[in-house]
Amino acid sequence: MDASELQPVLDFLKSLVPFDDLSEQTLLQCCKRLTIGYYGKAQGYVPLDADNPQLYIVRSGAFEVTDPDGELIDRLGEGDYFGFPSLLSGEVNTRVHILEDALVYHLDLESFDDLRKESRLFDRFFNRAYAKRMRHQGRFKAKELTTTSRIRTLMSSSPLTIDMQSTILQAAQLMRQARVSSVLVIDNHKLAGILTDRDLRNRVLAEGLDGALPVHQAMTTTPITVHPNTIVFEAMLLMSEHSIHHLPVVEEDKAVGVITSTDILRGQSSQPLLLIGEIERQKDLPSLINVSKQIPLLLQNLISADARAEEIGRILTSVTDALTRRLIHLNQQVLGEAPMPFCWLSFGSQGRQDQAACSDQDNGLLLAHEPDEHAKAYFEALTKAVCAGLNECGYVYCPGDIMAQNPQWCMSLEKWQGVFEQWVMSPQPKALMHASIFFDMRSVYGPISLFDALQDRVLANTKGNDIFLAGLAGNALSEAPPLGFFRKFVLERDGSEVKGIDLKHRGSALINDIARVYSLFAGIKEVNTAKRIRVLMEMNIINRKDALNLADAHEFIGHMRLANQGHQFTHDQACTNYLLPQNLSSLVRHQLRDAFKVVHDAQSGMKLKFTRTF
Repeated sequence: MDASELQPVLDFLKSLVPFDDLSEQTLLQCCKRLTIGYYGKAQGYVPLDADNPQLYIVRSGAFEVTDPDGELIDRLGEGDYFGFPSLLSGEVNTRVHILEDALVYHLDLESFDDLRKESRLFDRFFNRAYAKRMRHQGRFKAKELTTTSRIRTLMSSSPLTIDMQSTILQAAQLMRQARVSSVLVIDNHKLAGILTDRDLRNRVLAEGLDGALPVHQAMTTTPITVHPNTIVFEAMLLMSEHSIHHLPVVEEDKAVGVITSTDILRGQSSQPLLLIGEIERQKDLPSLINVSKQIPLLLQNLISADARAEEIGRILTSVTDALTRRLIHLNQQVLGEAPMPFCWLSFGSQGRQDQAACSDQDNGLLLAHEPDEHAKAYFEALTKAVCAGLNECGYVYCPGDIMAQNPQWCMSLEKWQGVFEQWVMSPQPKALMHASIFFDMRSVYGPISLFDALQDRVLANTKGNDIFLAGLAGNALSEAPPLGFFRKFVLERDGSEVKGIDLKHRGSALINDIARVYSLFAGIKEVNTAKRIRVLMEMNIINRKDALNLADAHEFIGHMRLANQGHQFTHDQACTNYLLPQNLSSLVRHQLRDAFKVVHDAQSGMKLKFTRTF
């Protein structure tokens, strides 16, 4: 470029993240090394060359990026970039389609590498953009990208198997020969059960069974299984909850491996499980209170390890669940056996399994049938003791009194069904407010069949219910992401004179609302927001691009919220959901604005779909 062309290019680059972090001199040198390309719509697509990779900076026009299978990854316009994956990986694995005639600046590999070396922010921006692009290409596909925290990295592949009609003696001999403690029992190429050393001891030797009997008479039928991409912590939790030491690993209905407690202990630190194990061993409330003091440190360790926000939420919720169950057990040792089956229900963030720091209680009690006076007294004592115990362990009483100790939220199955039905059929403002809490529910303790009877009835009433869904969507749209004119952040006071961005109520909660409305519309049983988005995408209720963007925004805002709380904890500050924008780099500001824009667009889509009759 000659000198007359440099100034407008320089001004343009100054307006873009991450070029705005570069010095004036560096930007000037960068402009001198740029070349200009024109791409007409009639060309079809941009000829990316792996041997001559470049950064493409869109000055005008529009493009569409797809993966090798033709799946849409991104749409690009003025100020956007493409080509950086080739610069970082040396491979071309996307196609860039030309939607409108376009003018593009090219930056060569050597210049790109020089800028990365000079500016850490520049380097981080494109590495994060590349990671996001890879997630777009791999997320929610049948074979996801794996990490060392996935079962497939630790499991024993090529599992030992035996036919269902083989004898118990043959199974025992096979296990001895292979020096393993379990064998998978197969029927017509599908997993029928598992036989373990414990089964041989308890069901064969102790019962005096004949070794010539078929193995299916001693095996554990319908065993608990996991998918190869299950995170290791969840497998550890399943083993702990069900007192088992073997989990068959199943993919597409076929047994592909076995994971044992020994495999996990050998390959993975078990700090969260150790904490849950400690909780389960405590004999009284003071001991539980003492153990619960480790939870903030666990959160800090997870944040420091750069764990995903979704996984941190599930782990923290698992600890809360364990505390709740232990408090129920301890108090039943005092009060005696319950007069009827019951479920301890969790709502809100615990129900969604996305708890963060400073969570309060949202819970209720579901009874199998209407209680008599004796049962009422029993459950009143139990719920008050458990709620008080949770409060002393750091889960403060709900300001809105949505707790099992409140008789209003301790009801029989029939009454719970009636309450939900009234909310759905007469969606008054208070009912819609309750929907944002109560419709994200999960059973922490008790027979799953009892909980299913409630949830199935609720979903039957909400599925395709236009009036209720219109009201629910309208209520969800009462709040908006904190973006004002020119995409500037809208700041709020956090109860003091300090202004910040409310990441919970203006970010994460809005995505929870969107996922909830669509899921109730579709009758989806999942309550975890990330899982809801995944199922909605698989059912094609939300298109793949929008679902991926919403999932990324949910993860990024959640990560920022947790990281901010980690910062507050380490600096002895009060734990809040407010982020101070002055503490953010220009890169993070840019990414946060993009995330809020995704939420805004998703709200617009929800409004169009559900509130036309509202």
